[in-house]
Amino acid sequence: MLTDMTLIGFLVTTDYDRAREFYEQKLGFEFVSLDQFALVMRTARNMIRITKIKDFTPARNTVLGWEVDNIEEIVVWLTQRGVELENYPFIQDHELRIWTAPGGDKIAWFKDPDGNVLSISTHKH
Repeated sequence: MLTDMTLIGFLVTTDYDRAREFYEQKLGFEFVSLDQFALVMRTARNMIRITKIKDFTPARNTVLGWEVDNIEEIVVWLTQRGVELENYPFIQDHELRIWTAPGGDKIAWFKDPDGNVLSISTHKH
């Protein structure tokens, strides 16, 4: 049943205006609403609810990611929009900041203004 449903992601911010600007202007999400519970943003098929918490420490792991067809193209698009990709020591391609896993999957990471770790990836199926 759940495999046919739309996914809703949940993130945390300390500043609704800053989060909205990032997700709307940098990532191209659509603003849905803002109320006392959450800032709601929508992609083509999914929703993200961003809750404001005053004392927030972001997780060190990836909290949200997108599977993309062409990771190199999306990396260039993000960079042109002012998103800085993470340059971890284990990444082989330090120019585009893309890691290739032993199985051939490719992953790149970036953070939102609150330090939430996000990723894009292309997977060998």
